[in-house]
Amino acid sequence: MTYTHLTTEELVMIEAYFHQNVPILKIATYVGRSRQTIYNVVIFLRKGYTALDYFKQYKENKKRCGRHSISLPHDQQEYIQMKVSQGWTPDVIIGRAERPIACSVRTLYRQFRKGIFDQATLPMKGKRKPNGHKEKRGKQAFKRNISERLNDYPHFKEEFGHLEGDTIVGVHHKSAVITLVERLSKAIITLKPNGRKAQDIEAAVNNWLRFIPKNLFKSITFDCGKEFSNWKTISNQNDMAIYFADPGTPSQRALNEHSNGLLRKDGLPKEMDFNQVDQSFVSGVASIRNKIPRKSLQYQTPLEVFLTYINEWELSNLI
Repeated sequence: MTYTHLTTEELVMIEAYFHQNVPILKIATYVGRSRQTIYNVVIFLRKGYTALDYFKQYKENKKRCGRHSISLPHDQQEYIQMKVSQGWTPDVIIGRAERPIACSVRTLYRQFRKGIFDQATLPMKGKRKPNGHKEKRGKQAFKRNISERLNDYPHFKEEFGHLEGDTIVGVHHKSAVITLVERLSKAIITLKPNGRKAQDIEAAVNNWLRFIPKNLFKSITFDCGKEFSNWKTISNQNDMAIYFADPGTPSQRALNEHSNGLLRKDGLPKEMDFNQVDQSFVSGVASIRNKIPRKSLQYQTPLEVFLTYINEWELSNLI
């Protein structure tokens, strides 16, 4: 049975019965409370106090109830603040367990919401488009649909070497950066094309693939943007399967879409003119994200997982 505290009406009734010298047993019957509860109030009233005084004391006592807020030691706060500045989230800080933190993941998230730590690094919330939104862009013809991918690669979900690709566009839609994500390791690769037209994208991807081992990557899944309309040339020249997601279904390339959001936050915002930066800059932004542990990778970094499939010499030409 759930215990409920005495209400102000009950306290007034008990005080009235007390002044009429009604026995405690009868007061308990009238009010519908236990004798011990009534006895506690009567003892308080016998000292010359009133029901209002009892209620005020009850309110003061109640402030001390419940668990006290956790205050982390100064060295742990400094460590968390340092990792937050590097892009780590609360679940990664606790899950990676590089050093012990004296609270749970949920408690640490609450401290972020209270403003103790920088909340700007937390994952973005909300929907970018409302329910029922219908995409009207990206209906290019003569493309290999994503439905063919599983037939060509039955072990697609467990194989290394399958990429998801897209472009993120700069200010005034005059510049772009190509983003590729390897599905198994979640490693992000960024390429800087000379422009955002189809021939610019084709040249940048082909130039990048020239410096990596043949058939290291088996497939790329793009969205239906016009910038990828030269996909056949890329596919034939590099012996790589290229697929396209259905229009208006970013969930079919969810890892790439999520990675684009992280890159936007880490140093490639929409208001930036990507024509003013070079390949080393966009690679540096991706490198920061590749060195942050991921919960889905058992708190390893994408770079650590990526290196289990290739050697460090090959890595220098890839990421």
